[in-house]
Amino acid sequence: MTAPSRNPKYPTSSRALLVALNDVILAAVAFEVSVWLRYLTYGAPQEFGFLWQGTLIFTGVSAVSFWAFGLYRGIWYYASFNDIVAILKAVSIATLVFLPILFVMNRLDALPRSVLVINWVLLVVLLAGPRFLYRLLKDGDLTSVFERHDPAQIPVLIAGISDAADTFIRETKRSRRSPYRIVGLVDRSAGRVGRDIRGIRVLGTLDDITAVVEQLAHRYRRPQRLIIASDRIRGSEVRALLDAAESNGMTLSRLPRITDFQNDGNGAEPSAIGGADGNARIKPRPVDIEDLLGRSQRVLDRDAVTAFVRGQRVLVTGAGGTIGGELCRQIAALAPAEITLVDNSEYNLYRIDLELDEDYPDLARSAVLADVRDCHRLAAIFAAHQPNLVFHAAAYKHVPLSEANSCETIATNVGGSLAVAELCASTGVNSMVLISTDKAVKPSSVMGATKRVAETISQTMGLTNTATNYAIVRFGNVLGSTGSVVPLFERQLARGGPLTVTHRDTTRYFMTTREAVELVLQASAGASAATYCGKIFVLDMGEPVRISDLAKQMVRLAGLEPDVDVKIEYIGMRPGEKLSEELFHGSEQPDPTSMDGILLAAPRVIEGELLLPQVGRLLQAAAAGDTSEAHRLLHQIVPDYAPPVADSSERPTAPIKR
Repeated sequence: MTAPSRNPKYPTSSRALLVALNDVILAAVAFEVSVWLRYLTYGAPQEFGFLWQGTLIFTGVSAVSFWAFGLYRGIWYYASFNDIVAILKAVSIATLVFLPILFVMNRLDALPRSVLVINWVLLVVLLAGPRFLYRLLKDGDLTSVFERHDPAQIPVLIAGISDAADTFIRETKRSRRSPYRIVGLVDRSAGRVGRDIRGIRVLGTLDDITAVVEQLAHRYRRPQRLIIASDRIRGSEVRALLDAAESNGMTLSRLPRITDFQNDGNGAEPSAIGGADGNARIKPRPVDIEDLLGRSQRVLDRDAVTAFVRGQRVLVTGAGGTIGGELCRQIAALAPAEITLVDNSEYNLYRIDLELDEDYPDLARSAVLADVRDCHRLAAIFAAHQPNLVFHAAAYKHVPLSEANSCETIATNVGGSLAVAELCASTGVNSMVLISTDKAVKPSSVMGATKRVAETISQTMGLTNTATNYAIVRFGNVLGSTGSVVPLFERQLARGGPLTVTHRDTTRYFMTTREAVELVLQASAGASAATYCGKIFVLDMGEPVRISDLAKQMVRLAGLEPDVDVKIEYIGMRPGEKLSEELFHGSEQPDPTSMDGILLAAPRVIEGELLLPQVGRLLQAAAAGDTSEAHRLLHQIVPDYAPPVADSSERPTAPIKR
């Protein structure tokens, strides 16, 4: 037999019955006290029970009214603004119903009318007081009692106290259409715990996330999203927050920098949530991979960089590539007299040229299709544009492809660098900057060895041509660059995996494109000093990142679980790859510079009389397609490079397994 369902308006537990009994007793007490107080003000105090008939009637009417408005169903631990509204309604209806009943019975004989007002106020206080006192003792505050929010709003926990956090909290509270409801704050500093920002309590430190979430869950305020609001929270702290968010069922986001909270151009104040049209202009964004790297922001000498570029005729090779393109963007912003874009890829050149045309329409600009290996074509370009500054970023950089196409890589990375360096000397260019790589240190690949030869060429040219300053800037992997691991992981993740990693212990240095180019320009601006002649600028890349960890973090940032939702597959080392890269050779003593984030390396320099004939023979072997001879000559110039044991002719069509 099915048990009859209980009416939710009736008390269904001993605790609810106690609450009901408490409320009814308080109704009787309130009426008696109100009558006593009113007669006391007359100067004719009466004993309790003087109007016992009225007390009974009011108590009975109140019991029915309390039942109708569900006062028995409330849980004191979660007393809220809705309970206050229910109490006000119940007491008001009880008073309005009691008045005509008593009038019919005795024409309100001996009942002062003001008793009803006193009774209304007193009963509201007696009913609400115990409820909210209990919640205050349990919760420690009553801020959540008076919160009114849309159930569709996403409860969020803010990590980090900053100007951006303050702005976001203010705009979230001000905008009725805000999609977010901020339920608490956590911060790096334990000294801020217990303090408030615009009424939002700092509930713990970054290490207390789990405890804070449990605390909020007890109040029906469990956050669904964790938002990082401070730029000081980076690297290992972001990774820890990602772990905490994942284990507590939250997604992780980051607020834009405070500089992103811009005026809308019409005089309106900045808004983190939305404008008058209700459209969100600034909102939390997903955490980027660079947020996990733990790189601190460098303080750059903007004046020196601006003075270096402003009013100069600049030429950039490889202008359509990742580094070359960012160089063009940042150089264009520094007001050069002219910028010449050189690339052998029609599409890449078109793309960067179009971007500069849209962003800097008044900048004198030329887009030139050319191969840096073509000396005659390069000479014509130099003669036509007469550059003062040259940034040489054109190179083949994909390690396995370079291994499979060694002669082409040698022709471009060595031959192209030699052609550009010689033209800079012969045409009186003020400065040439070579973009190099950490793979040039103890190279295990053709790509790394050719870049080391390019470094040596620039060093040698710098010692023999005093009219041109040759600067070499060496750094590691650039996040998001074409052919790098991050775009590969993104494509694999979009397909549902697996994410392929060469080895569990593979590590790499990483830097954002923007920061790498900023430091390139900074190093270039300081390269004119005599103390820097013949040395290599090495960008401080921070700590190396384990690629397997990077893969797992990308999976988790997508809201998935590594090796459960998306598999991490280890495929073995590819030709020319190393487990870890180095920024300095053992013989290169890193020296600090006056520029933040930039160090100096002073490797062995080969005299021009010895180097250039060797480079010539290397280029002849590459032009002839003699891979074995090219590898042998490459080893002669770069003794650290060890050619493949089983050398053979190139197989450019050989598949490269992923």
